Amino acid sequence: MAYEKILVTGGAGYIGSHAVVELYQAGYQPVIVDNFSNSEESALQGIESIIGTSVPVYRVDCADESALRGVFAAEPNIAGVIHFAAFKAVGESVQKPLAYFKNNVGSLLALLAVMPEFGVENLVFSSSCTVYGIPDALPVTEATPTKPASSPYGRTKQMCEDIMHDVSAAPDNKLRTILLRYFNPIGAHDSAKIGELPLGVPNNLVPFITQTAAGIREKLTINGNDYDTPDGTNIRDYIHVVDLAKSHVVAVQRLLDHKATETVETFNVGTGHGNSVLEVVQTFERVTGQKLNYSIGPRRPGDVPAIYADATKAEQVLGFKTETSLADSLASAWKWQQALADKK
Repeated sequence: MAYEKILVTGGAGYIGSHAVVELYQAGYQPVIVDNFSNSEESALQGIESIIGTSVPVYRVDCADESALRGVFAAEPNIAGVIHFAAFKAVGESVQKPLAYFKNNVGSLLALLAVMPEFGVENLVFSSSCTVYGIPDALPVTEATPTKPASSPYGRTKQMCEDIMHDVSAAPDNKLRTILLRYFNPIGAHDSAKIGELPLGVPNNLVPFITQTAAGIREKLTINGNDYDTPDGTNIRDYIHVVDLAKSHVVAVQRLLDHKATETVETFNVGTGHGNSVLEVVQTFERVTGQKLNYSIGPRRPGDVPAIYADATKAEQVLGFKTETSLADSLASAWKWQQALADKK
């Protein structure tokens, strides 16, 4: 068992909270940094309930270099960092581009400034398939060219990747980075003690589906049915959040074991299969028995028609492969939504 200390920025968020659980269960000591601008305190109770102990939490804005330095000083011997902290809604980024650049790029710059001061050389970065823009061919591999992003959110992820490549090329660089390009995380922990907790109206499809089924939303609006796809709706690669969390544990271990063959390594983290929005809706209805009220609306700015992963490299190099089906992922999301209702 490993006992290395891993700093998890955005560790109270959707993906971060699941990663904290997986890290702890793999024998690591997670330390959470989160300013709770896009997460809930209740996630901490969920984590504690699952793992049976509390985790150190620092309520800090990751873009605040001075405050971040204080965390590193208070937590000696950090072996690595997983950087989740970022704004993540494509549509919102079109409305608030400056906030996205300031937060997403600013937090990485602060982290990269502070890590060397404390001798921390291992970083797993939360990237996104949005860096591919609108790809010419599917599925996308890690060698697929990155094209102009379709949203400011996607551009922040491209910028962050570029920054890490430039930092790694510096003569005195000791940083080793793994970029994990996520596809679409969905679902919740089997315990239904942690899951996706959107603040206000959800930006992501699955929580909007579950909230509609629960009667919180009057209806689901599908954003466009005139895309060049088999049923006209967007196609995405939906990965269960626990599978995604486990990929971070594998990536951290690769860095700590000094197995990385380049200063920056990149991996797609997806199922390797695309599903349309309508397929997701119909699968949810089938596995839960809940009939959804939905209608077709206009396209959403920043959305690409279709994207899904070639996940071969992650399987061959990281030894990582997803395990959970779309049906089981959606069932876990509904179980989580019901658990939320029971708490009220």
